[in-house]
Amino acid sequence: MKNIVITGGAGFIGSHVVRLFVNKYPEYNIINLDKLTYAGNLANLKDIEGKPNYKFVKMDICDFDAFYKLMQDEKIDGIIHLAAESHVDRSIKDPFTFARTNVMGTLALLQAAKLYWESLPEKYEGKRFYHISTDEVYGALKMNHPEGIEPPFTTTASSSEHHLAYGDDFFYETTKYTPHSPYSASKAGSDHFVRAFHDTYGMPTIVTNCSNNYGPYQFPEKLIPLFINNIRHKKPLPVYGKGENVRDWLFVEDHARAIDVIFHNGKIAETYNIGGFNEWKNIDIIKVVIKTVDRLLGRAEGEDMDLITYVTDRLGHDARYAIDSSKLQRELGWEPSLQFEEGIEKTVKWYLDNQEWLDNITSGEYEKYYENMYNRV
Repeated sequence: MKNIVITGGAGFIGSHVVRLFVNKYPEYNIINLDKLTYAGNLANLKDIEGKPNYKFVKMDICDFDAFYKLMQDEKIDGIIHLAAESHVDRSIKDPFTFARTNVMGTLALLQAAKLYWESLPEKYEGKRFYHISTDEVYGALKMNHPEGIEPPFTTTASSSEHHLAYGDDFFYETTKYTPHSPYSASKAGSDHFVRAFHDTYGMPTIVTNCSNNYGPYQFPEKLIPLFINNIRHKKPLPVYGKGENVRDWLFVEDHARAIDVIFHNGKIAETYNIGGFNEWKNIDIIKVVIKTVDRLLGRAEGEDMDLITYVTDRLGHDARYAIDSSKLQRELGWEPSLQFEEGIEKTVKWYLDNQEWLDNITSGEYEKYYENMYNRV
């Protein structure tokens, strides 16, 4: 596979995947396909925009005709599909946009790829459609141990000081889908279409489900960059409910490495979970971020703890996500490279060192959206 489209390549996770592939595989032609919605930003890729094996194409993934023509013109033999609407809060406000992009957009890509690849003499040989999804499609896990217990697994991503599990069960590749939000429902629908195209037409597909990502270039509607930015400006830190919801966290560059390994070595028609066995309650991770930002800004330790502001809980807020990625580690040899404390330190430093990037994307319409979402103290 030499001619590869990465959809959503100007977004948070996508830009890290594009950068990795462009730099690691100079013999590949990498096409970054992105509509450039609010969360897509070509400034994320300034360091590679002049590379000879990189091209950007502005396109809506729902535009079947345009994508089919791109497949023909560029002789695409690999697709890494990351483009998606991904913020749960926005899905609650506007589920139609999520259904259009995440379900119909994925279907448009699948159908265009099917028609083009089936027109070739070799058909599906040497081709691959890799679909990136979320652990949220699985629903929620019980929080049997709210105080935390010693977990049954460990990885490099696990915290050295705070390594706890808050329940007895985990999401496995065989876990039944039970989406609870319009976002997760739309991703579940897209996952099913991808698998159906393999089962029905023999298309070589792979699906992965990943836990929460954090790191540089993440749009500040998501928890960690939102709070870094607010602490910087001494603004309130809106915490849903009591902050007891649990998520598994993975550094975005480790996710990009997993995508690389799976794209090249994963088995067709398989599902792989990607996570770090790194569970945190929201309130605890917020306190870690506060301490880190305060220290790096030269403020007194914990000076900004009083910025924590509890707001009305989100509708359908799942209690706990925890993903088992042992299949990926066992079969393909991937594991996270950064310990959690290292990843948080690296992330906070990046945002503080790139305040112009942060200020540019948190102006205008974002400010209106922010006030609407979090002015519910």
